[in-house]
Amino acid sequence: MSLTTVAELRSALGVGSLYNDATLQEVCDAADNVLLPFIWNNSTFNIGHSNTATTGTLYFTMPVYDVFYVGQTVTISGNGAKHNGSKTITSVDKYSITYAITGNNNTPAPYHPVNPWGTVAADTYLDPSAIPAIQEAALMISVDIWQSRQAPSSGGVTIDGYQPSPYRMGNTLLARVRGLLAPYLDPRSMVG
Repeated sequence: MSLTTVAELRSALGVGSLYNDATLQEVCDAADNVLLPFIWNNSTFNIGHSNTATTGTLYFTMPVYDVFYVGQTVTISGNGAKHNGSKTITSVDKYSITYAITGNNNTPAPYHPVNPWGTVAADTYLDPSAIPAIQEAALMISVDIWQSRQAPSSGGVTIDGYQPSPYRMGNTLLARVRGLLAPYLDPRSMVG
């Protein structure tokens, strides 16, 4: 479920039944895709993986022995079918975790990189859908996305005025809602 509902977006835009739900839902989903990676979460990115016939191993760039523990259940994604899903950790080394894998196509594979990086998510204690400030930010981003679809330049740009373009989908998209999101932003997402 999206942080912004179709009904909320429809009401904010004042479009009534002019557009179908699927079109508005695409905008709500896009807002989530833009916003949620920046919200604090309990996930770590892995850079590679390997496997034997019965175990899979994920590799990280940072030490993970203080991040994960044996017996912990994590949700792995972005690592291929035999690695993805809910897994219980059986071993934790300085830069890797190991877990059991099942299936009939578990040909042993040596270490190889994962591009883009995979994600290992543990239990999270922040529910963005329960925080009004995050929901409002999602609605504002949804409105900006919708308005960009309707009027892509969102205003005039003078050639000789040296005015920055008011393009809504630029680098200021999140900056306009950062005040609402400040307490919930993941510091790892603000590098650069």
